[in-house]
Amino acid sequence: MNIKSLSSGLLYRGEVEAKRQTYYVFEARRHFFVMSFARAKRGSGNFTTVDADAVDYVAKKFEGRKALTSTEVLNESRKPQHISSTLDALNALYILVAIRRAKIDSRFHNKRLFFNIKG
Repeated sequence: MNIKSLSSGLLYRGEVEAKRQTYYVFEARRHFFVMSFARAKRGSGNFTTVDADAVDYVAKKFEGRKALTSTEVLNESRKPQHISSTLDALNALYILVAIRRAKIDSRFHNKRLFFNIKG
């Protein structure tokens, strides 16, 4: 992976407030960067890269779905090169929220997050 091409021209796309962390999403040419910071632990954070094709795949495959979980995205995905874990699915869903193609469904108040994908 070429870090210079990954970080070239990063564009801030938005942030997502989840249950325990805040996610900041940046877009590069063919990837997204997702940076997360725990609200309870100051100074602790993480980042990951997500291929833009994976985000497009999730948006198209699950278009119009309500109360969707990352586990459902993983179980129903047929392209392991895009989604091979619940973390892959969750990051793609966070990106969709940040770019306003999905919303976190606030009707549910348990440990799992549910997402509504715009149709």
